[in-house]
Order: sequence, then structure tokens, then C-alpha cells
Amino acid sequence: MSLKKLWSALRGATNEGIEAVVDTQSIRILDQEMREAKTELKACDANLTKIMAKRKMAEGKVKSIAADVDTYTSHAIAASEKGDEALAIECAERVADLEATLETEKGFLQSFESSEKMLKANIAKAKSNVRRMEQQIDQIKATESVQKAQVAVSSRHMGANSKVKTALDSLDRIKEKQKMRAAELEAAEEMASDESGTGLEAKLKAAGIQPGGDVSGSNKLAQILAAKKG
Repeated sequence: MSLKKLWSALRGATNEGIEAVVDTQSIRILDQEMREAKTELKACDANLTKIMAKRKMAEGKVKSIAADVDTYTSHAIAASEKGDEALAIECAERVADLEATLETEKGFLQSFESSEKMLKANIAKAKSNVRRMEQQIDQIKATESVQKAQVAVSSRHMGANSKVKTALDSLDRIKEKQKMRAAELEAAEEMASDESGTGLEAKLKAAGIQPGGDVSGSNKLAQILAAKKG
């Protein structure tokens, strides 16, 4: 391999290693950002609760002041009808003050309602984004785990196949060695028989040439009778 190719291979391996580290760090960063986002959303929920409480209080105050306006308006009319102009004017002045206060409180109420509506929309959008991001992160993690498992299984399968092949090759070699040993033992036995003469005697005996060989009953009877005559 040339130095250029070797350098390219090393650089490629280095880049892959760096990318793997960056990817791992990116997932950790996203996890941390998700935790921080959830913490912020909890704070937002708390703030929203406070704004909703203030809006409810403002609503109650507006209703109460509006009721007072109606009450003192009725009092002013009643006093005027009775001819008590001083009391009627005093009630009318009270109505004017209440109406001014009512307009101010309505402004506060509208501000709280607007803030509540906007905050609810932003929180809902943020929660949706967080859920979507969490889903993507979980999917990435799950896919990464599955692929790692597949790589491990594939590697083990290839390794197992290699080991099985090696074992089968070993068995074949053992069988050949055993066959060779059996042949060597047979050859050794034949050589021992030839050296002791037992091999030739066995052959003669099997052919019926040497006494003790395979002899039929009629032949043996003829031998006995011939010996008696002699």
C-alpha cells in the first residue's frame, strides 16, 4: 500500500472516529437541552398559573365594581325621584368614580387575558416541540441500539461460522490422522506376524495343508482308517 493510500485510510478512520464522538456528544447535548427545556416549561406553567389567578381576581373585581355602578346608579335615580338632589348628586359622583375605576380594572383584565392567551399558546407550542424532539431523540437512540445489536449479531455470526469451519477442518484432520494410525497399526501387526511365522502357518492352516487346518469329516475318517491298517 502506498503512503498516500495509507494516509487516506488513516484519515478516513480518524474522521469516522471524530464523527462518532461528535454524534454521541450531540445526543447528550440534546438530552441536556430537553431537561433544561422541561425545567423552563415548569416555570412557565407556574407563571401561567399566577397570571390566571390574577385574571380571575381582576374578573371578580370588574364584576364587583360593575355591580356597585349599577347600585349607585339606582341610588342616584331614587334620590332624585325623592327630590334629594344633594344625595342624588353624591351618588352620581360615586358612580363616576366607580366607572373610572371600572375602566382601569377592565384594562388590567384585558392585559391579563391577553398575556394568558399568548402564554398558553407559546407553552403549548413549546411543549409540542419538546415532545417532537424527544420522539426524534428516542427514535435515534432506539435505531442506534438496534443497529449496534445487528452489528454484534452479524459479527458473532461471522465469527461463529469461522469457528465452525475451523472446528470442521480440525475434525477432518483428526479423522485422517486416525485413519493413518489405524493403517500403521495394521501394517505393524502384519510385520510382526511375518517375523514370527504365525502369518504363514495361519495361511497354510486355512488352506488345509497343515495339520490343524480346515479338514472335512470324511477326510478325517479316511486318515483314521489308514492309520489303523498300517
